[in-house]
Amino acid sequence: MGGRAPKRKGSNGERELVRLLGGQRVPLSGAAGGDYAGDVVVPGLGRGEVKRRRDGFRQIYGWLEGRDFLALRADRRDWLIVLPIERVLQLLKREVS
Repeated sequence: MGGRAPKRKGSNGERELVRLLGGQRVPLSGAAGGDYAGDVVVPGLGRGEVKRRRDGFRQIYGWLEGRDFLALRADRRDWLIVLPIERVLQLLKREVS
């Protein structure tokens, strides 16, 4: 199941997102809960969870291709909006580097 490689991949994803959007990683990657819930805190966005998969999000990328955003909702759940990182940076008034 878990191990060093998946942990390293997750930590690298958190660091990458913080480099792109600013903010900081949450100590213990949210494992402690409470004030430490989530993986990252980004100004203007709040607390977030970071997930990386080799190809597990293929359908999401396909749905988003050629579009500005993707809206998702499971029955009896809240809507979720998926945005490309470039759009998030525009909304946060930062330039893509």
